[in-house]
Amino acid sequence: MTSPDNWRKSSYSAGGDGDDCVEIATSPTRTAIRDSKAPAQAPLTFPTPAFTAFLEALKKKP
Repeated sequence: MTSPDNWRKSSYSAGGDGDDCVEIATSPTRTAIRDSKAPAQAPLTFPTPAFTAFLEALKKKP
């Protein structure tokens, strides 16, 4: 995943201009995450199955 073009902001973005948030982009095999305040910096990328498992584990936390 070199330069995704399908970035979308978190639904939990801060008020105002919404700059304080995380953006995510997905492909069939990779998930990329970046800070919306620094979009030119390299994103973190993960295999999609690993990121999905991470999210599912978070949902199970009390």
